[in-house]
Amino acid sequence: MALSGFLIQTFFRNPIAGPFVLGISSGAKLFLAITTIVMTGLFNHMPVSATVIASFAGSLLSLLLVLLFTGKVRNMSVLLVIGIMISYICSAVTDLLINFANDSDIVNLTHWSMGSFSAATWLEVQISAFILVPAFIIIFFLSKPMGAYLMGEGYARSLGVNIGVFRTLLVLMTGILSSCVAAFAGPISFVGIAVPHISRMLLKSSRPILMIPASFLCGAWFCVFCDLAARVLFSPVELSISTVTSAIGAPIVIWLMLSRRKHNEV
Repeated sequence: MALSGFLIQTFFRNPIAGPFVLGISSGAKLFLAITTIVMTGLFNHMPVSATVIASFAGSLLSLLLVLLFTGKVRNMSVLLVIGIMISYICSAVTDLLINFANDSDIVNLTHWSMGSFSAATWLEVQISAFILVPAFIIIFFLSKPMGAYLMGEGYARSLGVNIGVFRTLLVLMTGILSSCVAAFAGPISFVGIAVPHISRMLLKSSRPILMIPASFLCGAWFCVFCDLAARVLFSPVELSISTVTSAIGAPIVIWLMLSRRKHNEV
């Protein structure tokens, strides 16, 4: 999530952009709602594999919709708005379906949308690693074009970077990373926005070749810390992981934004 946040902030050149502005979480929830309603009508219990597959498929569908506009829209602000609108559309359809769902289906959807690592198994970790490790390697080899892109599109083109292909790869890698997390753990909010800022603060650098591994490792540390807090703070009641990540991440981002503004004024 942290690495996908860094990629999407690079893509939009916007420090408050997050991976779920592309509608990834809303698309996953929409497909999960459809699958839950259909599966419970056919079976007494919905398999965990069906939840994972539905979440992943919904995330990738939202990603494909954004990719359709990536080559046609040059204004990043417009593309950001399109991603938000796709998210609203998926949320609206999901709310409509919930009106026709059983109470148990609504509970399952609500539990998934809160995000949790408690149901993770080693098999899921292995499957995630099979997806994430190749994606990380590809992203690391994109560090040089990313550095050029951050200097401006004109500068990147002068170095031979194909902007269209580069943007598509950034969105695709962001979607793969985010959808994998959404499929296995649900939407974990604010990690993609807060952790890249924390990484920059620790490194005192925005160089992609440093930020890519730093975001990956800081994101892991941040999630482990928040998951521990979610389990321990009000034990035996376990909080939603998204509640803790938002409570910790939001003040950090506000403080960093204010600090940057003061620095710029000076």
